[in-house]
Parts: sequence; structure tokens; C-alpha cells
Amino acid sequence: MSREYRVAVVGATGMVGNAMREILEERDFPVAELRLLASERSRGKMLPFRGEEVEVQVLDKDSFLGIDLALFSAGATVSKRFSPVAAAAGAVVVDNSSAFRMDDGVPLVVPEVNPRNAFDHDGIIANPNCSTIQMVVVLKPLHERSAMRRVVVSTYQSVSGTGKNAVEELEVQTGEVMRGGEPAPSVYPHPIAFNCLPHIDVFLPGGYTREELKMVDETRKIMGLPDLPLSATCVRVPVFVGHSESVNVEFEKAITPDEARRILSAAPGVEVVDDPENNLYPLALDASGKDPCYVGRIREDLSCPRALNMWIVGDNLRKGAALNAVQIAELITGI
Repeated sequence: MSREYRVAVVGATGMVGNAMREILEERDFPVAELRLLASERSRGKMLPFRGEEVEVQVLDKDSFLGIDLALFSAGATVSKRFSPVAAAAGAVVVDNSSAFRMDDGVPLVVPEVNPRNAFDHDGIIANPNCSTIQMVVVLKPLHERSAMRRVVVSTYQSVSGTGKNAVEELEVQTGEVMRGGEPAPSVYPHPIAFNCLPHIDVFLPGGYTREELKMVDETRKIMGLPDLPLSATCVRVPVFVGHSESVNVEFEKAITPDEARRILSAAPGVEVVDDPENNLYPLALDASGKDPCYVGRIREDLSCPRALNMWIVGDNLRKGAALNAVQIAELITGI
């Protein structure tokens, strides 16, 4: 009989925490005990798992006694405080926040891209940023064919990447605009309904946002390319679930669009949707609730003979967060 694991989900009542619980059940992860942890305001809430109701407990220093795996999605502040506590108690932590991603001693892992790195941990493994994950899953098999020389990415990121409050704000603002009103922003600095905000996370010196530099730094670390030239512009759009990306990649040697499609069609975690004559290309609506990273609109860059343009879409709550974390757990346990 295969081993079963005692699993904790930190931030269990958030959007990613809920997805983690659902994906553990969907993928039949061998859970002997599921411990759902959240803040005081969620104490006593009941959440379903495998036909039963599991009570949410309040996160504290004793929450990880007896736990084998701890999946964290409660923000960097909580992770910095409690991930070391969980690791010290004997759990392997998979942390979805930005707390440890760029630490030298913490592997940053996407199982389709750098699986071996997951085993070089000291109790904590970092889950990358959602927009980074879906991009590197597509770039890795192309890079294996011809080394990348430069990447330029523009993202179109859904409000669920911010959390429940942002989803509710988009819902409310949409209704207000349709009724002829002027919505007052709360989560974002400007209205998000019927709008696009070129502003995700805080602005840093030099004019880039922290989200944009996350994509640069994380991609370099995951792919083992510390000097890869990469530029990102990250935009929040009025979509509930699903991040979209326009990616331009220059290679050492040219890859034709047809060859790229063949390579990507055989790549793990990737689905090619690329028949524009029949209006088939990746859409956030179609990606929502699905596991693959979808890629289409693959075409030559008319300004550079060695470059390709492509359109990448993924469910930011699943592969961009919860699914990747569970896949890391499967990887290190040999499931």
C-alpha cells in the first residue's frame, strides 16, 4: 500500500487555497489527514473534501505538528513567519508567495521545466508567480531546440490574481457602469470595469513594477539563465480568471512557426490552439478551470528573422498557483 500524507493548506479559505483543496481531491493525492488553516475570521468554517466537511482551524505555531506537507497561499508576511515553523516541525513547505522565491537556498520550481531542483531543498520550495509559470512552461521546450537570446512579454492579467476582493470589485463596478454610474475604486487605484491598468504591484525605481521584475528574475532562476535579456509589461484587465500573455522570443537559430507548433504539441503541460482562420486561439474563458497552458497565434516576427510571436493563456488559480504547488508535492513524494 502506498504511503499517505498529512497535508496542511495555509490560507485555505482564499481563492488559491480553495483551488489547492479541490485539486488535491481531483488528482487523488494520498491524503491521510487534511488540515485547513486560516486566520481567526475563518475559525470554524466547514469546507468539503472527499464527501466530508473539514473544519477550518486558526493558524498558529502548533499547527504543523505531525504534518508532512504544507501548502502555503496566505501572502508573504504569513509565509515568512510560519514557513520556517512548518519546516522545523518536519513538514516540506510549498510556498505560493513571493517570500522565498529569490532566496539562494530555496528552489523555485515548475515541474515541467526544472523538476530536479525540487529535491535540492532545506524544507521550503517556492512556487513561482502565476504569469511566470505559464510562460516558462511554453518557453522551455523551444529553448531546448534553440537557445533564447531575448524575451519581451506583455501580460493581460485577471483580477482573481489579486484575490476575492478584486473579483467582487469588478462585479460591482460592472453593474454600476451598466446603470450609468461612476464606480469608485477600492482595491485598485482606478476603476477596473471596462478598463485596463498598466500597474500590477508597486512601482520601483526605473519605472518597472515589482510584478514585472518578478517575471524577469524568476524566469532567469527557473531556467538557469541568469543573464537572459527579458523585459515585461504587466497589465490588469477586466477578466475574472485567466492570464493572457503576448510573448516575443528571439532565438540563436530561427524556429519556424510550424516547427514550434510541433515541439509545443509534444510538450508536457502545453496545448496548442492555433487555427486563426477558424477563429481558434487561446482564450481566458476557455482556459478557466483547465490545467494546461494554452499557446497560439504562433508567427514569425517580421522585424527579426530569428524571433517568434505567440499568445499564451492559462488559469492563474490552477497552473499559475494551486496546481503547480500540488504537482511539486507529487514530484517530491514520487506520486
